[in-house]
Amino acid sequence: MAIQTILENINKGTLKSDIPRMDVGDTVNVHCRIIEGDKERVQVFQGVVICRAGAGSSEMITVRRIVEEYGVERIFPIHSPKIAMYEVLRRGDARRAKLYYLRDRAGKSRRLSDRRRGMKHVHGIATVSTHPILPTPSAAGDKAHKKGKK
Repeated sequence: MAIQTILENINKGTLKSDIPRMDVGDTVNVHCRIIEGDKERVQVFQGVVICRAGAGSSEMITVRRIVEEYGVERIFPIHSPKIAMYEVLRRGDARRAKLYYLRDRAGKSRRLSDRRRGMKHVHGIATVSTHPILPTPSAAGDKAHKKGKK
């Protein structure tokens, strides 16, 4: 057997299988296990995925968030046992593989537009608007029809 296939077989056992689909531009919650002495707790880091690099057990993501007007970036190994879980909160529309340009942005220009197409495939995110005030399309058509009759 080739050395490459042997290494792939060894690394297969360390890969996690419960990782949701995360793309660059998505807003995610990363639940990190922190061990302090003999106690263990989970700390959540919420931010935008600006970079994804590597493959297999060495795959990493860079997550950026803003804390009191300062940008904070953390690099997480995706398959690390120190990571309890990942949650995809929002799907961002990114046309680049790396979003390093967000480091130079401030204010509203830092926001990424929402990607609506394909959200039904992300676990835990509602794809249908459940807003109680907005009318359904049929109700709006009925009102327009009644106005025309008067």
